[in-house]
Amino acid sequence: MHSVLEVLYVIGAEKKKDQLEEGYKLSPSGEIVPDYDNTIKYFKEGDVIKGTVIRIERDEVLVDVGYKSEGVIPQKELSIKPQNPKDICEVGEEIATLVMQKEDSEGRLILSKKRADYEKSWDDIEKASKENCTVKGTVIEIVRGGLILNIGVRSFLPASLIDLNRKKDLSQYMDQELECKVIEINRSRNNVVLSRKALLTDDRQSEKKEVLEKFEVGKKVKGKVSSIVDFGAFVDLGGIDGLIHISEISWEHINHPSEVLTIEQEVEVAILDIDKEKSRVSLGLKQTQDDPWKEKLKGFEIGNKIKGKVTKILPFGVFIEFNDNLEGLIHISELASKRVTNPKDVVEIGQELETELMGIDLSRRRISLSVKQLEKDKKVEDKQEAKTAEVAEKEEKPTE
Repeated sequence: MHSVLEVLYVIGAEKKKDQLEEGYKLSPSGEIVPDYDNTIKYFKEGDVIKGTVIRIERDEVLVDVGYKSEGVIPQKELSIKPQNPKDICEVGEEIATLVMQKEDSEGRLILSKKRADYEKSWDDIEKASKENCTVKGTVIEIVRGGLILNIGVRSFLPASLIDLNRKKDLSQYMDQELECKVIEINRSRNNVVLSRKALLTDDRQSEKKEVLEKFEVGKKVKGKVSSIVDFGAFVDLGGIDGLIHISEISWEHINHPSEVLTIEQEVEVAILDIDKEKSRVSLGLKQTQDDPWKEKLKGFEIGNKIKGKVTKILPFGVFIEFNDNLEGLIHISELASKRVTNPKDVVEIGQELETELMGIDLSRRRISLSVKQLEKDKKVEDKQEAKTAEVAEKEEKPTE
């Protein structure tokens, strides 16, 4: 059994324990003493720890990290760029710091905010690289071949990967914040390579899909000529470029697209074809304009007699020009009533021929002519005229 004194001692100790403030404990003898084991943090140099800013001086910042003394962040350890300490943090703010020295020559705990930020930045960059996410940084320097960005660490953005098209003047990017993708990373060598072009390409692909969904074959849209090449011209339709093939630029024959179009020219075009799988759009400029060829054919009908000059002689037939630069084909089988094996045997360049209009193909812009049909018609007409004359002659003879 316990004595009355022992019981009273235990009860008194329990009351003391209930009254303890945070950071204190009861000693084996029952006295209230500081609890250093639970209040003082234990860490080693190189660890990243959190603390609360308690004072900001001109050349240093004091931080409470739960150690036996406040930690000190020298001004040069606050950020990569020299700044006023008050512009970097404020009293009461919780910040992450890296332990540089547990005790310097003066017994102070020396911390670094910029190194803690640096380590966190590396962790964030590695995570962004693995998850194919983007990072943001400010352009702090222009170097040969590209830009230097501060994304928490110095990183390199090659000139060829800044935009979709290579930019010659890089000074326009100085002090700008750019969003990029991480394409190469080596933490041990402090090497990070970025690409803004990769991000813009992804965005462009998304835009292309959205734009393509709105397009329909036959629809007329407006755009701006972005580039001209030998085989046609590309038109920016707002998110995607479409191609006008040289054959779809003008109803008349042209040798080069630049004869009709110029860079930055605004045009209205017709959508001829859409390839969603390859994100390609085929356009036509001439389809938005009246076809002068059709205008020239107004008034012509099948069976009309047409005179023209021979302009080309080919193995399959002869082309003749008539009525203000219209051209028609007389197939070899339509050159004469008799069989023709070589068109050069019956016609020559510059010769005038009288033909009959056999057909007009508006979609293919082709006119079919015939000499043979005209000759047949003439024979029929001659026979008809002879018969008519014979009848008339009989009617004129007096009856006996």
